[in-house]
Amino acid sequence: MFSGGADGNGHLTRPRRPRRGGVGGGGGGVMVFPQGKVDSGAQPHPAAPPCTDYDMAYFKAYSHLGVHEEMLKDHVRTSTYRNAVMHHQDLISGKVVLDVGCGTGVLSIFCANAGATRVYAVDASDIAIQAMEIVRENELSDKVVVLHARIEDVIIEEKVDVIISEWMGYMLLYESMLGSVIFARDKWLKPGGLILPSHASLYMAPITNSQRYHDSIYFWRDVYGIKMSSMMPLAKQCAFMEPSVETISGENVLTWPTVVALVDCYTIQAQELETITAAFKFTSMLQAPLHGFAFWFDVEFNGPVRQKSKKQASQSLDGDKQNASPSSKKKKQDVSIVLSTAPEDAPTHWQQTLLYLFEPIELNKDQNIEGSVTISQSQQHARFLNICVKYFTGDQWYVKESVMR
Repeated sequence: MFSGGADGNGHLTRPRRPRRGGVGGGGGGVMVFPQGKVDSGAQPHPAAPPCTDYDMAYFKAYSHLGVHEEMLKDHVRTSTYRNAVMHHQDLISGKVVLDVGCGTGVLSIFCANAGATRVYAVDASDIAIQAMEIVRENELSDKVVVLHARIEDVIIEEKVDVIISEWMGYMLLYESMLGSVIFARDKWLKPGGLILPSHASLYMAPITNSQRYHDSIYFWRDVYGIKMSSMMPLAKQCAFMEPSVETISGENVLTWPTVVALVDCYTIQAQELETITAAFKFTSMLQAPLHGFAFWFDVEFNGPVRQKSKKQASQSLDGDKQNASPSSKKKKQDVSIVLSTAPEDAPTHWQQTLLYLFEPIELNKDQNIEGSVTISQSQQHARFLNICVKYFTGDQWYVKESVMR
């Protein structure tokens, strides 16, 4: 993702990070190496979604150096992946690995350095050309096979022992790249194989953030002594119509979070990601204005022996009906490594995703907020997310709808 700033209307804008290994296609040629090639005729099974203009635009954007520089400079992200690879070295050494959406190839190189016999590094963006050079520079061309194409279009003529991918988007599911990991899992992963990360959790909580309203909205009340309050309705539309990706602290969070979705990468099916609905009931811990709702996620790097049953996985996407306990945001007893994007943890380039209300609601201490959230893939393009929060508080119902494009 690129570093963001504010547009002319005070809306914090960040160019959306495109997915790499999934639906879409980039310009340029295809790098073909021994053991791997691009399917130019046979249809993959299951059938790959068509490549749209949205895909082409995103993959072109993803060829830019700045996107990869920001991700690599995210120490929490990159070091956690490296630690996870080394933690599971016994399952990677001497094995075949598939890196879905390899970018610059950093995860592929981590796996090669951990002793992988061969790593297939697949990326549809033109960054694959640079990945090939990086592999050569590190004298790993005998181990790392770079394939410049969609994961849905390549042919790999052997099963793999490990799939690794950094597929997570804003609020976890934006970009829909997880579908590409599922495709790769079903087509190439051996029974009992390893998937990194293995599990993911999406959280939601009500937040207060008076400073954001002051900077973006109340600023217009007095601009160098000139009254501009007439600009405030437009400012609210510009600032709060779409979800905002920004960093908040634990002090902004009014309650313990609730779990919106639990994802088991070993068993989840693509159709389960099309619509996710979860009920919630929050109780405010203090008296403060409710400015909106925050979303964040964590991912876990568990071995295959810890995978859940298919029944558990299908139930998990309906959301946890109870508020998450404090420990649910931290390392669980049976989890070795966790990458967290929670407000109280070290910041990452994902930050948090904020869904702001146009008008704040004054909350009393111990006041309840009860309702449901629905996150669905947009009919316009599966990469986009439709978000609908319906909630009841203070004897009144409210609805907040937004689209993350």
